[in-house]
Amino acid sequence: MERTQQLENWIKAQFPGRLFTLEPASADASFRRYFRISFDDQTLVVMDAPPQYEDCAPFLYVAEILAAVGVHVPRILAQNLELGFLLLSDLGHTTFLHALNQAPESANQLYCDATDALVQMQMSQQVEGLPSYDQALLQRELDLFPDWYIAKHLQVNLSKEQQTVLHNAFEHILQNNLAQAKVLVHRDYHSRNLMVSTPNPGILDFQDAVHGPITYDLVSLFKDAYIHWDEDRILDWTIRYWEKARQAGLPVTADFAEFYRDFEWMGVQRHLKVLGIFARLNYRDGKATYLNDMPLVMQYLRTACERYRELRPLLNLLDELHPAKSGQKIGYTF
Repeated sequence: MERTQQLENWIKAQFPGRLFTLEPASADASFRRYFRISFDDQTLVVMDAPPQYEDCAPFLYVAEILAAVGVHVPRILAQNLELGFLLLSDLGHTTFLHALNQAPESANQLYCDATDALVQMQMSQQVEGLPSYDQALLQRELDLFPDWYIAKHLQVNLSKEQQTVLHNAFEHILQNNLAQAKVLVHRDYHSRNLMVSTPNPGILDFQDAVHGPITYDLVSLFKDAYIHWDEDRILDWTIRYWEKARQAGLPVTADFAEFYRDFEWMGVQRHLKVLGIFARLNYRDGKATYLNDMPLVMQYLRTACERYRELRPLLNLLDELHPAKSGQKIGYTF
């Protein structure tokens, strides 16, 4: 209650004498919260990022980078970094996820807009201030899978042989990821962070941006943990992105088959990470709803592992972790 009162007092100081209402706009997987401020003639959004847990500086820095390349991000209207408050322009109420669930026929246009914006972001040359998506960071993310998904969620202790299988799989994955061309990476470019707006899309939650593999954001977009598309559509959309990227001069491979392989291998890294993060959100942060999204992520992971010989041992390990019962994998009914 004390923090909410601090927030209201700060807003009142920005708009002396003006009446407003404050209601939750969204919350994400971090400690950040967003509230919508409604006046008679406009709405704004305020970010509440407790400074002991969150740093607003990366948000401000990346917002400046993205605005400079012409994509639609919130404008920063006021800030108090000591308190962890940012006043932002409002990009609207409708996420891509909501729009796609309400009107699936809008998918081609929405994803066309999203890949246009992605190409614009990736064209940015201002990456020197961003963290590198290097081996250490990619490895830390992969380690979330054994630490939180296997040990905490499944409550399994891996044997020495299983640990070796996982280690070798990680080596193969990292070798591919690190060999990819590097660009600005949003890092959570998916349907919950894209808003239906003019211009479209409005882009949120970009504060964790890094300089890393070119396929990463495309995986986040098309192999989204919150909505599923048939592989034929993903393949078609990926080809369309690849053609746009080549035309724009981005460093995509000349052979689409090679690009799609990189896309899938990047996906394996992200899916392993996300399974670990969803487990951590449940057991550490009490956010149990993310457990419902695990089956789709596991489906993506298994499909890729089935396709590539080097990942078959990882697939076998997944089978050992989820032993067959009545023809189904325990906990996964895809």
